[in-house]
Amino acid sequence: MTSWEGMECYNNSPLIYALECKNVAITGTGLLSPKMDCWKKWFARPKAHMDALRKLYTMASKDVPVEKRQMAVGENHLRPHLIHFNRCENVLLDSFKIRESPFWTIHMYMCNGGIVRNLDVKAHGHNNDGIDLEMTRNFLVEDCTFDQGDDAVVIKAGRNRDAWRLNTPTENIVIRNCNILEGHTLLGIGSEISGGIRNVYMHDCKAPQSVRRLFFVKTNHRRGAFIENIHMENIRTGHVQRVLEIDTDVLYQWRELVPTYEERITRIDGIYLKNVICDSADAIYELKGDAKLPVKNVVIQDVHVDKVNDFVKKVHNVKNVKEDNVTYGLLH
Repeated sequence: MTSWEGMECYNNSPLIYALECKNVAITGTGLLSPKMDCWKKWFARPKAHMDALRKLYTMASKDVPVEKRQMAVGENHLRPHLIHFNRCENVLLDSFKIRESPFWTIHMYMCNGGIVRNLDVKAHGHNNDGIDLEMTRNFLVEDCTFDQGDDAVVIKAGRNRDAWRLNTPTENIVIRNCNILEGHTLLGIGSEISGGIRNVYMHDCKAPQSVRRLFFVKTNHRRGAFIENIHMENIRTGHVQRVLEIDTDVLYQWRELVPTYEERITRIDGIYLKNVICDSADAIYELKGDAKLPVKNVVIQDVHVDKVNDFVKKVHNVKNVKEDNVTYGLLH
């Protein structure tokens, strides 16, 4: 049993898999490098794959038992994770390299207690997040390098009814002293957040080249739950599209693929960005809350951007934005 983008199912096995294990570790200075011939063919999203996503989403939305969600059939092509630890305790990942992955690279799912350190991760295929912590608590990620085709460090908490059923927030996460060479986002929160996310602290990390968004909080009107007490500070970065972005209407392909079975607005309260130096940005921050439940309490402090290409800030449906010492050089 595994999950696919926040929905539990039976799918092609992750390449490295642990279920309900305690004191489980992968350590050493070796290399994990899967053969990608098959998985690269599966990067495409033909009709059979999209139909499979629609089927899984519908089953999860209607509380079909997980054991009946058999997805490793036909041409569904739901790619597996490289490393997937499911409901494990006391996890250690230390000192190895990863080169390429079929899907999300490292996925900690409903785990409690762990350290991820000294990893060198590079994967530039479709959906190749570096590490996803989902409905997971009490984890430290430190001294890692990520070079990704998608987001680098991602905090998630399940999708819609499955996460409401499991009722397990992601909480108490620290990410420090990491180096992001390439990726869509340095720190991504969501968009699968239906179990709730709180108490996340990223500090003293670098993205010296380019990421699309440095700090991205994303959800939509189907997710519900909460995002609270999320901190990022002491960051040095090259070019970004946005230093900070909050978007409450992120649906990607799901907008047209499946209907909204139930509307639940996410409560977002307490987003903190402090001490950031950025070479250039298209915009410093863009905050797009939901009018039905506005975002609350966003603090942006001691942020300097050498060059701003498009605009400094845009704010919609947010209460209590505190800006202190936000400076920039050339504005185009």
